[in-house]
Amino acid sequence: MNTLAGHLASSSPRRYLAAILSGGMIAGAIDLVFAFTYHGVVSGAVPTQILQAIASGLMGTDAFASAFPAAAVGFVAHFVILIIAAAMYYAASRRLSFLRTHAYLSGMAFGIAIYCTMNYIIVPLSAAPAFKWSLPQVISDFSVHMLVLGPAIALTIRYFDRPAMSR
Repeated sequence: MNTLAGHLASSSPRRYLAAILSGGMIAGAIDLVFAFTYHGVVSGAVPTQILQAIASGLMGTDAFASAFPAAAVGFVAHFVILIIAAAMYYAASRRLSFLRTHAYLSGMAFGIAIYCTMNYIIVPLSAAPAFKWSLPQVISDFSVHMLVLGPAIALTIRYFDRPAMSR
C-alpha cells in the first residue's frame, strides 16, 4: 500500500494516534514550561496570563477579562495546535522517509516551520492583539522551536515507528 490512507489502514490506530498525541503533548508541555519560565522571569507574568494570551487568538481582548475560563481555552488551544502539527509531521513522514531517518535535523526544520507559521500567518490572522516582542524574546522563542519543539515531535514520531521489540 503506497498511499497514506493505505498505511493508516494497515497500521494499528493506537500506534499512529499514540505517536501523534505523544508528540503533540510533549512539544506542548515543553513549550508551556518554556513560556511560563521565560515570561515569568523576564516580565513577571504568571501562567494564567500566558494562557490568556494564547486564548486571545480565539477570544480577542475578552480573554483578558476572565482569568480562568480564558486560561482553560488557551491551554486546550495550545495543545490542539501542537497535536495538529504532530499529525502533519506524521503524515509527511509516511511519504518522506528522511523525516524519520534524519529526525533531529528534520525536526529542526519543522520547528522553524512551526515558528514561522504561527508568528507570520496564524497569530496575525487571529483575534489576538499585537504583542510587543523584544529581540531576546524572539531569539529565545525561535531557538526553542528549532532546537526542542520540532525535534521533540520528530523524535517521538520516529520512536513510535520502530518495531515494538526494539523499544
